[in-house]
Amino acid sequence: MTAIVTPEVQRSSIERDHYQMIINGQQVDAASGESFDTYNPARGQHLATVAKAGPEDVDRAVAAARASFDKWSRMAGNQRARIMIKIADLLRERTTEIAHLEVLNNGKAIQSVKAEINQAIDDFEFFAGAATKIMGTTLPLPGRHLGYTLREPVGVCGQIIPWNYPLMMAAWKLAPALACGNTIVLKPASATPLTALILGEICLAAGVPAGVVNVITGPGDVVGSYLASHPDVDKIAFTGETGTGKLIATAAAGTIKRVTLELGGKSANVVFEDADIEAAANAAAFSIYYSAGQSCEARSRLLVHESVHDQFLEYFVARVQKIKVGDPMDPTTQVGSLISQKQWDVVNGYVQQGQAEGAKLLTGGQRPAGMDDGYFYLPTALHDVKNSMSVAQEEIFGPVLVIIPFKDEKEAIQLANDSIYGLAGTIWTNNLARAHRVAGSIRTGHISVNSPFTAFPGIPFGGYKQSGYGREMSLDAINLYTELKSVLIYTGEKPLNPYGN
Repeated sequence: MTAIVTPEVQRSSIERDHYQMIINGQQVDAASGESFDTYNPARGQHLATVAKAGPEDVDRAVAAARASFDKWSRMAGNQRARIMIKIADLLRERTTEIAHLEVLNNGKAIQSVKAEINQAIDDFEFFAGAATKIMGTTLPLPGRHLGYTLREPVGVCGQIIPWNYPLMMAAWKLAPALACGNTIVLKPASATPLTALILGEICLAAGVPAGVVNVITGPGDVVGSYLASHPDVDKIAFTGETGTGKLIATAAAGTIKRVTLELGGKSANVVFEDADIEAAANAAAFSIYYSAGQSCEARSRLLVHESVHDQFLEYFVARVQKIKVGDPMDPTTQVGSLISQKQWDVVNGYVQQGQAEGAKLLTGGQRPAGMDDGYFYLPTALHDVKNSMSVAQEEIFGPVLVIIPFKDEKEAIQLANDSIYGLAGTIWTNNLARAHRVAGSIRTGHISVNSPFTAFPGIPFGGYKQSGYGREMSLDAINLYTELKSVLIYTGEKPLNPYGN
């Protein structure tokens, strides 16, 4: 854990001093001429200026999306699929330079960033395959009637994405919407807009018609709110913090928009006494500390059976102390920086608050030695935690794990469900029957068993309770980006006369 000393490298063409928005196929500045600053979190240094959108720019982007809707929605599915495959190909060709920009943009370890770009590629390829398979059903009806259903694109989709996975979240949103024939106004987080803008440029280069993908940048409380309430937007898809999600849902309600929300989490990692303790400890560290804990599905509550509690902590601490925190451009770094000083203060504040409530610091709890420039925080764990404590109930969104013992399966399920959230979870056991019982009893949108992973193209991702509604990453997303139309046709030889003579 040493100070960052990365040598300067020649900038690629996608690293610029100023970034413009993409509206109707053109790179444009804000109508007001205003811009805002972005920063490199690993160094705390100015990175670039970005066009600062206002309501007039949202209007322009929505109008462009509306004007291009008929052309894109009526394009044959195989044509849309070929364009989406080209997007994936361009991402693959430019992975190195995009990864470099994403690290500057976000501060996370480059090994994580490259994995996220690979998943973005997979997303476009997965939904390219779906573009030719969007279909309805034939319905059996009485009385010489034929019934069938059609799936048609929703229309103009506003998509608002967070700062923790800037490029990958853009792909999660864009790919299914494009496959279904929708047009899009994408609004990335103000802290990390750069790679979403580059993805917009790649969409154009791949052959997406002008106006189909628009990328606008600016403050969420102005641009995001206005987009969510815009009368000519048919759907809003939002990923982010639960409080903001409630505001988005309220804004969208005015025009009865379709809404999908992927929100916060406080996911449980449950380790039973029959688990492979060493494997569970290794995976538990990854489940919370990858992306520096800045991930909605991070398993931030660790529930450990009391009979293996001490043994588990021994393995866990030994593993955590081997995690490399440092220069995110170093391919051997495992944990990079937090996104901002504000987030660093939030994380540190929770660690102090947890100890004030009676939790004990097991490891971490401070800035790494010699790393004073960026927003780094050591992988941290608190034990002797009660599930009622704020650190066990509230989403910290940083590299902080709380460890809670349990006595039996019933209590483990009760503790796991004692949360306003229900996004993800993990179970560690070698008892197959128990794995199925507990997986069916925890109220959460995703459960993994003996694995720390959660998100693969093809498996639905989304939450219960205040973690939101709707599913992404799978064919279920097709339903979110299409309307279901019923068609009823009379096929009888004689005209119908319902009232008789």
